[in-house]
Amino acid sequence: MAEITPEENPPATGAATPAATGPAAPAKASEAAAATDVDASPHGRNAGRRRRVFSRMDSPFRTGFLLTLGGLTALVLGLAVQDLVSVIIYIVVALFISLGLNPVVVALQKRGMGRPAAVATAFGLVIAAIALLLSLVIPTVVDQIAQFVQSVPAMVRDFQGSGTYAWLEESFSDSLAGILADIQAFLTNPGNIAAIGGGALQVGASLLNAGSGLIVILVLALYFLASLPQMTAAMYTLAPARDRGKLAELTEQITGSVGSYVGGMIILAFINGSLVGILYFTLGLPFALLMGVAALCITLIPMIGTVLFWVIGTGMALFTGLTPAIIFAIAYLIYMQIEAYVMTPRIMNRAVSVPGPLVIISAVAGGTLMGLLGAFIAIPVTASILLIIRQVWVPRQNAKV
Repeated sequence: MAEITPEENPPATGAATPAATGPAAPAKASEAAAATDVDASPHGRNAGRRRRVFSRMDSPFRTGFLLTLGGLTALVLGLAVQDLVSVIIYIVVALFISLGLNPVVVALQKRGMGRPAAVATAFGLVIAAIALLLSLVIPTVVDQIAQFVQSVPAMVRDFQGSGTYAWLEESFSDSLAGILADIQAFLTNPGNIAAIGGGALQVGASLLNAGSGLIVILVLALYFLASLPQMTAAMYTLAPARDRGKLAELTEQITGSVGSYVGGMIILAFINGSLVGILYFTLGLPFALLMGVAALCITLIPMIGTVLFWVIGTGMALFTGLTPAIIFAIAYLIYMQIEAYVMTPRIMNRAVSVPGPLVIISAVAGGTLMGLLGAFIAIPVTASILLIIRQVWVPRQNAKV
């Protein structure tokens, strides 16, 4: 019988190897395997790096340096935003104009017109409307200023011939003479003349800046309107592939809502200004064209614009007479009810509904932060936030059990 050596006798399948003996061996093996799995995965490696970074922040000097560096970075960014506030305003206004014109472009495209031609047509209408508005406003304002300047001597003569001036001259003759001497000295001082000229130059520079800003806004709006599909498509690529469909749907709802709101506000303001001009002209009140343009601009303010102009228009009519002022106040009040309950729901049917308290709060907050522009954009921004909450946050919360 052949002798079997130990090397030729392999261990049994179920036999325990020396490395697997002892109660601590399985625990060590499992810990090593777990550590290997964590370190091998990207998440585990990132977690390890974060632990090492935070473990190195035990030094007070290092922690204080990093906190100071973060604070300085935030301060620099805040100062940069403050310096760029005019540019940001230009971008926001241009974006809202492009969103307001996009429904018009889409409607023209549905009628068989290409997008470049539709953009050119819609933007051409805007340029024509602005040119018409300026051609109506500027001559009227210049004419009214000229009338005021021409009427100043007559007003002064009437004042000098009044009993009030005689009483002032009798009671304060010395003081009145001193006031006239001070005025004469002020006007003959070259330094004061330079100051007046500087103020006039500053007003001219402000008007020039406003004109250049309007040109920049129109150019940006044209670019935004022409490249809006490309901009939204590029934004979709920033999201994960599984979420792009939902993001596209949400973006279309937001842009449609904002565009409907901006377009609706402009239409309502145009109707309002036209009605005011017709009422003033029919009642024989002065400055009919100027008040119509003022109504168009003031009623762009959400919620309070119409009420504010009702007070202004009635007050201006009182200078002519009590009867035309009462007629204007009643007629405009009736129009306010028709606008609120009939015209607004039909024109803004695509806009997202915002609760009344949120409308007031957002308009006041936007006006406090950014003035008239903030009050105008506050409601569509609030509507967009509500839409995101309803479409994204609420479904996620409902999915949690």
